[in-house]
Amino acid sequence: MLILSQSDIERLLPMDACVDVMAAALSSLAKGDAALPLRTIMRVPNTDNFFATMPGYIALNGEGVFGAKLVTVFPGNQGTAFDSHQGAVLIFDNEHGGVAAILDGTAITSTRTAAVSGVATRALSRENASTLAILGSGVQAHTHLEAMCSVRPIRTLRVWSRSADNARKLAELARREYGLDASASATGEEAVRGADIVCTTTSSNEPVLFGDWLSPGTHVNAVGVSQPHARELDAKTVVGSRLYVDRRESALKEPGDILAPLKAGEITPDHIVGEIGEVLIGAAPSRSGPEEITLFKSLGLAIEDLAAASYVYAEAVKTGTGVRVELGGARVAAH
Repeated sequence: MLILSQSDIERLLPMDACVDVMAAALSSLAKGDAALPLRTIMRVPNTDNFFATMPGYIALNGEGVFGAKLVTVFPGNQGTAFDSHQGAVLIFDNEHGGVAAILDGTAITSTRTAAVSGVATRALSRENASTLAILGSGVQAHTHLEAMCSVRPIRTLRVWSRSADNARKLAELARREYGLDASASATGEEAVRGADIVCTTTSSNEPVLFGDWLSPGTHVNAVGVSQPHARELDAKTVVGSRLYVDRRESALKEPGDILAPLKAGEITPDHIVGEIGEVLIGAAPSRSGPEEITLFKSLGLAIEDLAAASYVYAEAVKTGTGVRVELGGARVAAH
């Protein structure tokens, strides 16, 4: 069995490659080449923390990949040295069923989540989109900056965060590493007004993005929360947008961003135009015009983790990266 660390994965999974891997995985899902049970979520007793299991199977390049991500969500880690999402991705051997690899789940999650938004942005946003607004300043804000710059000609960035200091630091990084005209905004509205692309990457339970702020033609990636009680978007944002998701079944059961307007009768399930994978294979339409507002609600799927893990595993085998250990499972002849 191969063990791959956070630094191994960060080195072997560049964002542009991950965007292409996610596009292939979501296309396979849309074609029916996947098995994807809903995630199981357990609240850790007497806390606000969660433990989740995300099993799945995906066929990629004619070969199946199966396994699971085991992940914890500790909201109290926000602003500390620890990520709010931590865990491991396990992929299994197709021939005998043993564990082939254990990969750091933090690195996989942070990169693949932004890469999926990159896929959605490439499929739905206007090709000349150049002004980006990011609400939030944590791990996903950083990886979404990288993903957006990899798929669109971003020149301007505006960041808003509850931590003004962290917003300034992200703007400074964007100027230094991406050469952007980047600034921290005093309010979310100030960041969003006039933006071509908006990414919400917060852990907020209450809306941080309002439909009145959005300009015609904007594309929104909403990735921060996926619990029924939490929402980053107000109802007007959802109602007024052409809505896409990574998976319908999950979108109609998990995120408050969609469940709240559904419960209020402001939308119906048919408000979802399609899954991103369906757009990629031509089974669902993309935006219908330059003035339309498009919205991608991301929940995160096990097949995304498995596809990313499979890519990293193959690269690790090629380069001799990682640590091999014996886990057991094979019968050893008696001596």
